[in-house]
Amino acid sequence: MTEPQIAKGLAGVYADTSRISKVFDETNTLTYYGYPVQELAASCRFEEVAYLLWHGELPTTEQLKKFEQQERKERKISPKLLTVLRQFDKDAHPMDTLRTAVSFLGTEDPEWADNAPEANLKKAVRLLAQIPIIIAADSRLRKGEEPIVPREDLTMAENFFHMYFGEVPQKEVVRCFDASLTFYAEHSFNASTFTARVIISSLSDIYAAVTGAIGSLKGPLHGGANEAVMHMLLDIKEPSKAQAWIDDALATKKKVMGFGHRVYRNGDSRVPHMTKYFHDMAKLKDGEKWIEIEDILSKTVIGQKNIHPNLDFPVGPAYYLMGFEIPVFTPIFVMSRITGWAAHIMEQLEDNKLVRPLAVYNGVPQRPVEPIGKRKAA
Repeated sequence: MTEPQIAKGLAGVYADTSRISKVFDETNTLTYYGYPVQELAASCRFEEVAYLLWHGELPTTEQLKKFEQQERKERKISPKLLTVLRQFDKDAHPMDTLRTAVSFLGTEDPEWADNAPEANLKKAVRLLAQIPIIIAADSRLRKGEEPIVPREDLTMAENFFHMYFGEVPQKEVVRCFDASLTFYAEHSFNASTFTARVIISSLSDIYAAVTGAIGSLKGPLHGGANEAVMHMLLDIKEPSKAQAWIDDALATKKKVMGFGHRVYRNGDSRVPHMTKYFHDMAKLKDGEKWIEIEDILSKTVIGQKNIHPNLDFPVGPAYYLMGFEIPVFTPIFVMSRITGWAAHIMEQLEDNKLVRPLAVYNGVPQRPVEPIGKRKAA
């Protein structure tokens, strides 16, 4: 009998089909419904990208206007949820509080069990609108400040800054943030997206699927990497220390955060474009030293290991320069990736089959249960 082949981490395994996104190897470009993501970031606001991921086409002017009206009307969380946020420990990680808050949203929705396409689309819009509210309110409560009421006359990016800081910054800052949301929105069967598809495949509900996806994204090998990048840069502190730091890290096989990707082998097409936005931020916020440190790290790792930076490498310092606390970086990722998760949840339900893989057993053979007096200590 031929031994089954094990694909650790499901590497190289095709679990299903999807029309939502693809990395075209010949151009090394991530696309959403065929559109290069760097072109979407340059030409479209994040709301247009959200519409694209849920409808398969970019919106017309009228479609975008209607979509934005729907999203902006949902920009409120209930007094009950606000009470829940007030109960959280101030030292709890924002991903944990966000995960719990999204689960609570499911308890407030009387139609939580309705998995019809129209129902899930409405819920997706609600999650898109309310997740930023939750993140901003939770952050302010941690600092002893009251949440700020959202505004319906602002874009999603502008409104998030308004609720988080109490003001909308320069357009260059908003532009950088909005682009990051587009770059983070979707990436095929990544760990958190696959988690969402597995959960919804049992015919659970969108809130459960998103709650599970948030748990997966929290890990430092997935969404939490943008936080780890900034902690690494702060550990290095100054450009004068960067070369010695990276030389030691490579010599001792220390993990260098922000490099490598399971899909890209010759560089991520999102990185040069996000790096440009990060550089604009650094010049605007007197953060050129982070550019210098990253240049040294990047040249050394590429030169010695031929491993390229991933999207988290420029995003981490960009968010830091905007003024966001490091533990909030990954919740911001959720703010974006809810679009991709919801798209995959709805796609999974179109032709659903319960995800149930096999495992090769490598434990002890079958054996009898011995009476307690005859058992030997392990």
